[in-house]
Amino acid sequence: MENLKTTPLTGWHHGKNAKMAAFAGYDMPIQYEGIIAEHNHTRQAVGIFDICHMGEFSLIGAGAKTALGALVTQDLDTLAPGKCRYGFLLGENGGVLDDLIIYCLDDDAYMLVVNGACEAGDFAWLSANLAKGPVLTNISAKTAKIDVQGPKSLEVLSAVLGSGFQSPGYFNFMRTIWQGEPLLVSRTGYTGELGYELYLDASLALPMWEALIAHPLVKPVGLGARDTLRLEMGYPLYGQDLDTEHTPAEAGFGPLLGKKTPFVGQAALANVRQRLIALEVPGRRSARHYDRIVLPGGEDVGVVTSGSFAPSLGHCVALAYVRADVSEEQSFLVRTQRGDLEAKRAALPFYTKGTARVKLA
Repeated sequence: MENLKTTPLTGWHHGKNAKMAAFAGYDMPIQYEGIIAEHNHTRQAVGIFDICHMGEFSLIGAGAKTALGALVTQDLDTLAPGKCRYGFLLGENGGVLDDLIIYCLDDDAYMLVVNGACEAGDFAWLSANLAKGPVLTNISAKTAKIDVQGPKSLEVLSAVLGSGFQSPGYFNFMRTIWQGEPLLVSRTGYTGELGYELYLDASLALPMWEALIAHPLVKPVGLGARDTLRLEMGYPLYGQDLDTEHTPAEAGFGPLLGKKTPFVGQAALANVRQRLIALEVPGRRSARHYDRIVLPGGEDVGVVTSGSFAPSLGHCVALAYVRADVSEEQSFLVRTQRGDLEAKRAALPFYTKGTARVKLA
């Protein structure tokens, strides 16, 4: 744990005897009562997640839309204030430097939310490549992020924020005041369930966390269950399913890459050498990151990027990069240290009962 960074909630996690581990340079909770129990509770009620390790940048000033639009895959011309959008920062080779969500706060005013492990690199790259004019500021240290996820999350937030709270639509957000400080409530998440991501001043992270945890529907959830929840939905993890060696087109995000205005890395997207595919594996034995993918005849064609037992499904699932020319094959073998596992091509999401997009009255 030496030299690991902490979040405003790290002391709380240790006080509850959470199993802790290093993640993105932070001392983070992996589990409290158990990954499967926390996974199932999030699918059935509400789980809250300490995501304060993520990075946040503000970009404000005349020309911000044009300057940022030249560097990201998101079409900012169609992103109105109050809305947010998922996309990518790319290198010249089309490889993914990071995946991120951009929030349009106002005309020429944005918040960028990036992966914690990429925060310093992203800020340096953006600073070096943004057209001069708008001001880019790293607000990560003073910004806390708490995720509230689960089919009953609106009930919980209404209790904490007051009966006047009105849920924004999917990939929309609203801003309010909580305990005298700004609070941004975004209807987004990484679990596939109805949920919200809360951005607030770091000094209010613990009071907000304790207000949420006091609700009888809420339990804390660690990064272990966060990983199984996101994998059941086929959501990628940067550093495994997304990296600088693969383009978002190869990762299956072609529909998000069609904006007309040019951006860094755009020209390289047409070269699809591999494709990220979804695989189902019978039983509880799981494919693991770096396991090789072979055809039934034994030809090595790829590698597993993410794999786990899927608690909501009762069997294992995986994501894997395979050669583009065999990506439509239906049967594969996963070569593990304990022998080969049969795997079948699957459609995403693996778990189809998520409530993330449900329309609220």
